[in-house]
Amino acid sequence: MDVILVRYCEIGLKSTPVRRKFESILRDNMLSMLAADGVEALISYGEARFYLESDDIEACARSVKKVFGIASISVASVCSSDMDEVCRTAAEYSVGRIPDGKSFAVRARREGTHKYTSMELAKEAGSAIFLENESKGVTVNLTDPDKVIYIEVRDSKAYIFDEYIPGPGGLPMGSQGKVIADIAGDRGIVSAWAMMRRGCRVLVTGEGEIETLRMYDPGLRVLSGDESKGMFKEILAKVSGAGVNDLSGYDYGDYGLPVFFPTVGMTDEETSSMLAHIREASF
Repeated sequence: MDVILVRYCEIGLKSTPVRRKFESILRDNMLSMLAADGVEALISYGEARFYLESDDIEACARSVKKVFGIASISVASVCSSDMDEVCRTAAEYSVGRIPDGKSFAVRARREGTHKYTSMELAKEAGSAIFLENESKGVTVNLTDPDKVIYIEVRDSKAYIFDEYIPGPGGLPMGSQGKVIADIAGDRGIVSAWAMMRRGCRVLVTGEGEIETLRMYDPGLRVLSGDESKGMFKEILAKVSGAGVNDLSGYDYGDYGLPVFFPTVGMTDEETSSMLAHIREASF
């Protein structure tokens, strides 16, 4: 059985009450993203990890990797934490994943109490993988391997995978209040996205790539000018894509709110590069 391991980043630095609150928001955001993408999945939680099960594991991975607050995900095979079963599962998992004649290494880590150390597990699993692929001429290289097999043991279960798929990181969207953003131009889109990544629920005005932002917030709200003026009491700040050359003529009193300029220190080339990554959801 395959599952998706979901790791968060900054949430883990919070106090226990705040962390639990943010974890709940993150879980809700994952469910909303999955629903918007038409993917059915079950979400469970263990210490510092979410686990997703789905009949379409690839679609599930494509969906949740867009959720703010997620540092990385991995599609993993699951077995018990018994040493023999971990080695057997790792050997089966490795078939077809290590190219002929190439080198590999095993990186293992544990959480909980077990009868073996992480180094012992890596050694035994590495031996099992080597024997399974010996006919293909594979070798072991612990310093600079062509392929790495990861084993993460958490209490009674072990997860075996070969890839960390990066997420956007940051904080769960909706954990830091609402801001209003003018999304005109590349800088406007990148600025709005950056505030989403910092946990803000962004309400947008102006004409821009709405669908790019909807990739990350299926419930994105687009306001008309009149609507935005009537929402000042619940808006914490205005977000602008103005660059450093635009600041001298900027009207800071336009909304009577603090104004954030997330891309002010970025060149046009850096902004365009960032927007390309945002469009492709590649971090």
